[in-house]
Amino acid sequence: MLLLLPPSETKRDGGADVPLAFEPLGFPALTSTRSAVVDETVAMSASPDAAARALKLGPKHAAAEVERNRVLRSAPTLPALLRYTGVLYDALDADSFTADQWRFAAESVAVQSALLGLVRAADPIPAYRLSFDSRLSTSLKKRWSAVCAEELASVDGVILDLRSEGYAALGPLPAREGAHYLRVLARDESGTVRALNHFNKQAKGLFTRALVEHGEHFDSTDELLGWAKGEGYELSRSADRAGELDLVVPEVTGTPGKLTAVLRASVR
Repeated sequence: MLLLLPPSETKRDGGADVPLAFEPLGFPALTSTRSAVVDETVAMSASPDAAARALKLGPKHAAAEVERNRVLRSAPTLPALLRYTGVLYDALDADSFTADQWRFAAESVAVQSALLGLVRAADPIPAYRLSFDSRLSTSLKKRWSAVCAEELASVDGVILDLRSEGYAALGPLPAREGAHYLRVLARDESGTVRALNHFNKQAKGLFTRALVEHGEHFDSTDELLGWAKGEGYELSRSADRAGELDLVVPEVTGTPGKLTAVLRASVR
């Protein structure tokens, strides 16, 4: 089983005093593309103004983010799930994983990085700034799509894609049973189901956390759906989008913490 997460624009600073190396990273077939993208990102940072334009940065954050990219090769590294921050990663809360949960996540969770392609949960990576739509000499979709798709095609069992559409395009799923894009929906008090917008990322983080806590691989979609039903999650095959799964959660208003409480209460 493989759970695919999007990265986040915000990243934690610091880490171990061990620079980026490609050999320890998962999906080693991506090494040559990784090296080329890193080299071009570092070179682009020699011109701060050009880099800011390519990264679509405003003046408030440009200098710090360009500097991150300039020192990519020598910067400290952190496990991927600890490097990324933001709503999804706050809900996932990898800082509190047990040793067993980290072992499972290292095998079963990957992040779609614009800089490094697919990286596994425990892969040591530096802080950087590069998005799926950043402008290098060629588009990042052209760089990553075919090579990441080939890696995903070699994965057995269930693949659950929680990436945003822009990042999903950097590594399309194989067209087979068991490989699914997950869409989060909300049911309001009248029973109407619609897309969950503001709290989408948090729901994905909480659901990923539940799967990591469960700590078992699913060889088929039916096994995943059976587990979800037993846990009280409303997870089903999409009625109108082939290959997709729908996760329906109660619609709430208010703070992200309220969604956490409501979602957890609804499945426990």
